[in-house]
This record gives sequence, C-alpha cells and structure tokens, in this order.
Amino acid sequence: MALRDLYPIPDIDPVWTVPQEFETAFDWRYDEGRKHMMHLYQKGKDMQWDAISRVDWDEELDPDNPMQVPDELSGLYHTPIWQKASEREKAHMRRHFQAWTISQFLQGEQAAMICAAKIVQQVPDLDSKFYASTQVMDEARHVEAYKKLLEKFGIAYPMTKPLQTLVDQALRDSRWDMTYLAMQVVIEGLALAAFGNIRDTSKNKLTQQVNAFVMQDESRHVAFGRLALKDYYPHLTDKERDEREEFLVEACYHMRDRFEQRETYEILGLDVEECVRLQNESGYMKMFRTMLFQRIVPIVRDIGLWSNKIQKAYADMGVLGFADTDQAALVAEDNRRAEELDEEARRARAAYVKGVADAGARVYAAE
Repeated sequence: MALRDLYPIPDIDPVWTVPQEFETAFDWRYDEGRKHMMHLYQKGKDMQWDAISRVDWDEELDPDNPMQVPDELSGLYHTPIWQKASEREKAHMRRHFQAWTISQFLQGEQAAMICAAKIVQQVPDLDSKFYASTQVMDEARHVEAYKKLLEKFGIAYPMTKPLQTLVDQALRDSRWDMTYLAMQVVIEGLALAAFGNIRDTSKNKLTQQVNAFVMQDESRHVAFGRLALKDYYPHLTDKERDEREEFLVEACYHMRDRFEQRETYEILGLDVEECVRLQNESGYMKMFRTMLFQRIVPIVRDIGLWSNKIQKAYADMGVLGFADTDQAALVAEDNRRAEELDEEARRARAAYVKGVADAGARVYAAE
C-alpha cells in the first residue's frame, strides 16, 4: 500500500528533493577508534531487530480510538469544540489526530535515515561512520514499522512545514556537525519525548510496542550525537560556537511549535486559527511542549553549548530545570519498558501455543 494514497490532503508531491553541497570524507587511518564510540557501534550491531517478527501485528486498533489514549490528552478536550461534538465526530477527530501524530513520527524517521546516511559520508572519523551506518539501518526499520502501523489507521499525513524546514536546513548545511545538531540532538531528542508519551499513555499493545522498540534505538542515536559533538565542540572558535547556538535556539523554538496539527483541523472542517489558539492555551499542551525538552536540555549542556543565550532561551521556555535530568536513568527505563513488552509478548505466545496444544490433546483423548 502506498501511504500517499491515504493522505486526505490532495496533490502531495510524490518526491521531495533537497539540493546538497558537501564533501565526502574517507578515513585512511583505520585506527582502533574511540573506545566509547566503538562500544556504541557494538551495541548498535547487537541490538538490531526485525520489525516484522518482534512486533505483534495481529493486534487490532479500535477505529474510534486507535491508540486508546485518554481524551484528556487532546489539546481540544476542554474546549467548546470538543464538548459540542457528537460521539461519531469525536471518534473521527481522534482517528485523524492520532494518525497525524504517527505520520510525523514516520516522516521524521525517513528524515533521520537520510541524515544518518549523510553523516556516514561527511563525518571524518571512521568510528563515527561505523555507528552512523547502523543508524541508517535502524531508521529504515522505524520507517517500516510506522508505515505498517499507519496502514491500520487508514489515514496518513505528509510532513509538517516546521519539521520540513528544519530537515531542509540539516541536509543543506555543508558542515557535518550541523546535521548532528539538528537531527541527533533536536529532532531525535524531541521525538524520544513524544514516543515516550505514546508508550506510557496508550492502552493498545501494538502502539506501545512500536514506540517502545523504536525508543531503544533512538536512545543510542541521541547518545551518538552527544559523544561526537562533545569531542568536537571544544575546538570551535567563538564565531563558530555563536553560529551553532543561534541555530539551536531558533530550532528549539521552531520545533516547539510543530505540534499544532493545522492540517487535521482543515481536513475536519474546523476553524484552524481558533483551534490552534484554543490548543495553545490548554494546560495539557503547555505541559506537553515543556516535556518535549526533557531529553534535549541535558545533552545541550553536556556538549558545551551552554552560554547565557542558550540558558536564557531555555528559561523563557520553562525547560531550564531539565538540565539536571539523569540521562542514564531515562535510557535504562527505555530499555526496561521494551524488554517488558517483549516478555509480555513471549508469555502471550506461549499461552496461545499451550492452549492450541491442550485443545488438540482433548480432541485426541475424546477419540
């Protein structure tokens, strides 16, 4: 199935091309590489998984609430728009809102795959090329998984303009570290928080699995960006550092505003500007936009982009307190949740096999 056929928005171009100019670097040293980077590369190899066999695709979605998330987690829940809607209209809105969210995950994963491939070409160190090559495979698997999930929704949405703008910047910039900063830190960092929100609030096992399994990989990807930039950024000039910080502030404000869902309001025949205004005023959306930076802020501090300009921007966003977040604890929780869902699936399969065997034995005994 072509997801483009599921877009409710007409005349979407089938291909988006981004002109690029950058140098491809070959590393002739073939040395042992940095210990921490090679360890991450080994983990990247060890933790490859198959999206077809690991995820239980037999799990169905409720057409009225596909991911089975509470209505309170919608930015329109406490508004007259939601309160006046019939049950059928609410079900229609849920399906579109949730499909839009998963669509942006899918679109972001393809962007990450392309950015990781660019990093393989550009980055000067072989150990970074090794790890980035495993990330390309990870992102391809994530695209595969989210595509299969969206097929069950029967609706898909193209990439939003804010995300497309940032991806365009990441791909066009000829400096390899800017691709890291845009994708590995900002986009992947925000994505981890958004994936975690679905993983922890959804009652549907399929959506829990897909997001939890993707998060295991994404935690490594963000760590990769952190390690590479932490080694590189101490060598920047003041001018170069200022350029990165200016980009980072702009990107964070830009991405904070990407969850407006304007496309869904238009497709649903709602007043777009009124919906955006009400959504932005909702307590849940304010909390959600703050939570999105939980993974980004401590990494930004760790890689050394921590000037007064950066801290002021994060203070204005109300996210400066995340600087002391225990990243290792978050990664450990990501792994724990994924393994927990793996174990639940194993138990369910074992119970199913035992039930079939017991039924067969009873039939055999009766004969």
